[in-house]
Amino acid sequence: MTNIILCGCNGKMGHVVVESVSANDNCQIVCGVDAFGENDYSFPTYKDFSDIKEAADVVIDFSNPASLNSLLDYLLDKKIPAIICTTGYSPEQVEKIKSASKEVAVFYSGNMSLGVNLLIELAKQATKVLGNDFDIEIIEKHHNQKVDAPSGTALMIADGICEELEKEPQYVYDRHAYRRKRSKNEIGIHAIRGGTIVGEHDVIFAGHDEVVTISHQSQSKELFATGAVNAAIFIKGKPAGMYNMSQMLADKLK
Repeated sequence: MTNIILCGCNGKMGHVVVESVSANDNCQIVCGVDAFGENDYSFPTYKDFSDIKEAADVVIDFSNPASLNSLLDYLLDKKIPAIICTTGYSPEQVEKIKSASKEVAVFYSGNMSLGVNLLIELAKQATKVLGNDFDIEIIEKHHNQKVDAPSGTALMIADGICEELEKEPQYVYDRHAYRRKRSKNEIGIHAIRGGTIVGEHDVIFAGHDEVVTISHQSQSKELFATGAVNAAIFIKGKPAGMYNMSQMLADKLK
């Protein structure tokens, strides 16, 4: 049995994770942490990590970048791993996560969907074949309540593509300030916010007289919660280090 602390339990994703855990016989939530305090869950909820009394095997974090310092302090103090699903971190915060992974296991992913991670692998393969001759653009669409832009997933896709390019490209997020034609050494990343779109990502390879598009659509938040819960079970007992969806998938295929 994997005992979980759920950080951000009162948020939209927190509620979905609770439902996902309740349907899984291999794990349970022992307590939650949320700045908005108590709720009607069957487990206790605390406003701060320092108030936690329960012992746990792993923390699942679907909260806010502002909570990162207290989360990392708790992980390092208790020597337990975490599944960090929050997006919108600054480069400095990402470095803090990497630093913490030297002492505890950290599963860090901007997207917990199996399909999205497959899209990234397909985009990397396409880049090997098309990258030098095709222009690459990424379009991401999310609901109108999402705060960060571009999405963590869009950046994951771009970073994956970069691994396959001979020369590191420039990420271009907004073209209205540029009065020049598109350079060859760039990846355009565009964010759309509207309605209740759960998440859509398109990777466009635009060449001479042809366009190749790789797409993924998320139909509900449940797939992200399921991925996070599976990652929590996977990372229990793992040594310190950074882990991701590709490693978990490889482990399942053994």
